Amino acid sequence: MAVISGDGVFSHVFLGAVDTAVSAKFYDAALAALGIKNLGPFGHGWILYGREKPAFIIARPGNGEVPSSNGVTIGFAAATPAEVDAFHAAGLANGGTDEGAPGPRSHLPGAYVAYLRDPAGNKICSSTFTDGN
Repeated sequence: MAVISGDGVFSHVFLGAVDTAVSAKFYDAALAALGIKNLGPFGHGWILYGREKPAFIIARPGNGEVPSSNGVTIGFAAATPAEVDAFHAAGLANGGTDEGAPGPRSHLPGAYVAYLRDPAGNKICSSTFTDGN
């Protein structure tokens, strides 16, 4: 498998999953709306996601405990508001729960964002900017 891609700031993002099969179904659908693919399993139950190289990983926590990410939000970039809408709809249809419907956000001019909780309770979002920012 290719090396973790990173972007000059992060090498990767790793989120805990209670049940990787359930979480993979959710992420396969929600991230596909953004052009992000399931790149397959790796190592001891990790599931890798990315466009060409892995940058996002889900797995059971190494210590065997239930994952906890209260206060953390991971944002996935979208190219258009339609991609944000598709991300949100696919996530809801595959075990996610609504944490903020798609739409503009007054605290961030030009932002169009949708929030979800994945099946393990992790908070994620997708966003784009409608004014070119």
